[in-house]
Amino acid sequence: MAAPRTAVVLMGGGARAAYQVGVLKGIAEIMRELTPARRASPFSVICGTSAGAINAAAVACRADDFHAGIADLVQVWEGFHADQVFRADSLGIMAVGSRWLTALSLGWALRRAPRSLFDCSPLAVLLHRAMDLDRLERIFNAGILHALSVTALSYSSGQHVTFYQGAQPIQPWVRTQRIARQVRLGVDHLLASSAIPFLFPAVPLELDGHREYFGDGSMRQIAPLSPPIHLGASRILVIGAAHAQYGVDSSGEPAPGYPSLAQIGGQALASVFLDGLSADVERLNHINNVLRYVADADLSGSGWRPVEVLVIAPSQRIEPIAARHIKCLPVPVRAILRGLGAADAPGAAFASYLLFESEYTRELIALGEADTFAQRDKVELWLGGPRAIASGAPGSMPPPAMAAD
Repeated sequence: MAAPRTAVVLMGGGARAAYQVGVLKGIAEIMRELTPARRASPFSVICGTSAGAINAAAVACRADDFHAGIADLVQVWEGFHADQVFRADSLGIMAVGSRWLTALSLGWALRRAPRSLFDCSPLAVLLHRAMDLDRLERIFNAGILHALSVTALSYSSGQHVTFYQGAQPIQPWVRTQRIARQVRLGVDHLLASSAIPFLFPAVPLELDGHREYFGDGSMRQIAPLSPPIHLGASRILVIGAAHAQYGVDSSGEPAPGYPSLAQIGGQALASVFLDGLSADVERLNHINNVLRYVADADLSGSGWRPVEVLVIAPSQRIEPIAARHIKCLPVPVRAILRGLGAADAPGAAFASYLLFESEYTRELIALGEADTFAQRDKVELWLGGPRAIASGAPGSMPPPAMAAD
C-alpha cells in the first residue's frame, strides 16, 4: 500500500491566522529535533481558506525547504502592519467613507453602491511581490507535494468552489452547492478566498468559461475537511482560529445594553469563520463511532476509509488579546472601529479579524507555538517520531474518523 498522505488544513480568520503561523513554527522546531536532515514539508496535501489560503500557498511554494519557508512566513507575520493589507491612511479611509456617504444619501439616483469597507489593494501588491506561485509547478514535478487547494464562495452563483492544483490530474468532485476545479492557482485565487464579506471587495475569477465574483471561502463552508479527503489524504492536521469551547466574548458576563454593530458583526464573522470546522469534526467523530460497529468485511469496497484527524486550536480566547492591541491600529482605522463600537472590549471580536499589527500577531504566533508544544507527544506521533515507533498505547492518537468525502 502507498504511504498515507498527510494533509494540513488552515482555516480562515483574517488577522487571527497569525496563530496558524505559530503552530507551523512549533511543528518545524519539533520536526528539526526529530529528523534534522529532513527539509521537505511533512504535508503532501495543503488546503487553505480565507487568510489560511494565503498561508497555505506560502507553505506550498517552499515545500522543498519547510524550515526556511516557515521562517519567512513568521518574519512576514511578525512584521505586519495594517497598511500592508488595506489602505489605512487618512486619504484612503476618507475616499471609502465618502463613497459610503454618497451611496447612502444619493444611491437611489446614482444606482451605485460601494464595494467594500476597505480598499485591500496593498494586499494584492504584497502577494504579487512575496508569493512565487511559479515554484509550485517545480514542487509538484519533484514529487514533494501532491496537491494544494484554496476555497472561495461565488457571489454570482452561490457555488462553493475549491480550486486546486496537483502533481497529476485529480478527479474533480461535485456535491450540493460545492464543487471543485483543477486550475493553475494564482494570486487572484488567494485574494478571492480571503475577501472577508463587506470588509474586502469581491474578486473576479474564471469558472467554466465565464466570469464570476468570489468572496471569502469560509462562508457556507459546511465541510472544510472535504477537500483534503478528496485529494487523497488519510491523515489531517487542522489548525483552527478559535477554540471550539469558547463563544465570541464568552466571558460569562453579557455586555449590557443594545449590541453595537461591531458586536453583531463579530458574531456574524464567528459564524463565518468558526462554526463550520467544529461541526465537521463533530460529524466525522460521530460517523467514526457508528462505523466502529460495522464489520471490516462490510466496509471493504464501500468507498469509506479511515481518516485520522488532529486539531490544534487556541487554548485561550482571542478577543481579550485583540482588546489589548486595538490601540496599535492606525488612527483612521480606529476612528471607523469606534464608530462601529469596535474600539473597546465588547467589540474586540470584530477588530480581531482586522488587527494586522505586529504586536497582536506576535502574541498570536507565540500562543500557537506554545499550544503546539503543549501537544508535543501528539505532534511527534503525527510526524512519525520516536514516540510513534515506541508507542503502541491506546489513546495515544485521536480515534480515526471515517470519511468518504
